[in-house]
Amino acid sequence: MNFRIRAITLDLDDTLWPFAPIGARIERVLEDWLRAHSPRTAERFPIPVMRELRDRIFAERTDLAHDMSELRRLTLRTAFEASGEADPHVLAETAYAVFFAERNRVECYPDAIDALARLSASLPVAALSNGNADLVAIGLDHHFAFQLGAREHGAAKPEASIFLAACDRLGCAPDEVLHVGDHIEMDVLGAARAGLRTAWVHRDDARERHPAWPHDDIAPDLIVPDLAALADLIERMPADGVRHATHPQEHHP
Repeated sequence: MNFRIRAITLDLDDTLWPFAPIGARIERVLEDWLRAHSPRTAERFPIPVMRELRDRIFAERTDLAHDMSELRRLTLRTAFEASGEADPHVLAETAYAVFFAERNRVECYPDAIDALARLSASLPVAALSNGNADLVAIGLDHHFAFQLGAREHGAAKPEASIFLAACDRLGCAPDEVLHVGDHIEMDVLGAARAGLRTAWVHRDDARERHPAWPHDDIAPDLIVPDLAALADLIERMPADGVRHATHPQEHHP
């Protein structure tokens, strides 16, 4: 199959960096902050209970599924209100600032930063994420043409509209854009249904959960073990942007 790639949209969490260690650190830091600034909330909402509250609110407030920041704020406000704090809104905003600082302390996969530099030197790269990572705060924004988040757009992946909005900002037709991400539904299936080309980043830390591509009806155009392998492919792409590939094709270094 022949296809032309003029730009890339790139997922962030679990594509550029693993999120699990960030999430675990956020819980510990917030618990320490609560012990110092709202002991009654810390006592009533230890980490497992706060996690249950967060999960319940996320499940109930589907209208905010595109706005992870507001869901986090709502979780904190609810905890402070339940604990009887006099000014839960002010406390929630202060606690959210603590969360946000930790959320943007990321440790990229070993291949990611060099590969991102190589990709962005070859093609425009746009960040496309449901999360609330801030590339300016992280210090990686210079590699990207822009960052489009679900909150800013008003809808989250796998909705087609967010993929199409990114394509429009890139000035490309959907089938000229390669969406790169780790998540089967949010990234690959969502982008493919919107008409984009897709690359599934199938890292070693995901192989236990998903040993192989699980769907027969839709498959990624490319399967790569990391971003370095993708950068290798892009750099070998002919100057006219046409890439000849098998559907799908798994590439290893």
